[in-house]
Amino acid sequence: MSHQEHKQSAQALSAHCAIITLSDTRTPQTDRSGQTIQHLLTENGHTLTAYHLIPDEADQLIQLVQSLLKRDDVEVIITNGGTGFSPRDRTIDTIQQLFDKPMPGFGELFRMLSHQQIGAAAMLSRACAGIATNKPIFCLPGSTKAVELALTGLILPELRHLLAQLHKH
Repeated sequence: MSHQEHKQSAQALSAHCAIITLSDTRTPQTDRSGQTIQHLLTENGHTLTAYHLIPDEADQLIQLVQSLLKRDDVEVIITNGGTGFSPRDRTIDTIQQLFDKPMPGFGELFRMLSHQQIGAAAMLSRACAGIATNKPIFCLPGSTKAVELALTGLILPELRHLLAQLHKH
């Protein structure tokens, strides 16, 4: 079966998604990136089953992600925030230890697309993705423009296909 045929056969799949925003300053009302993720997911036929806004604390993040991975109503986890190099940016180091299979192409393509928009500053993002407990986790920067780019350019075009691949026996 060709790549296009795989994608077409997966179009009926709808993902049950969890969003985690990592921020020491945002509130649910000011979390534009989290709101953008939710809007783009639901606009594309997916369901939001969990939303959390937590501080940039590694212990809290790992506990939350591990609990979401155990839930039957969560198939995809998307984080935003904490992907840079400041001392408080702990998302990548925390989440990568959970990956059974890293998805290096996501980060590479995200930085390539980001470079087209913001130039060399794209290399300062450690955005990544991988599979943990047979569920994709995407770690995005906190910028609303970065979230839009990742969702529209990479995640949404392949999410159903990715889930179909993960559900194969």
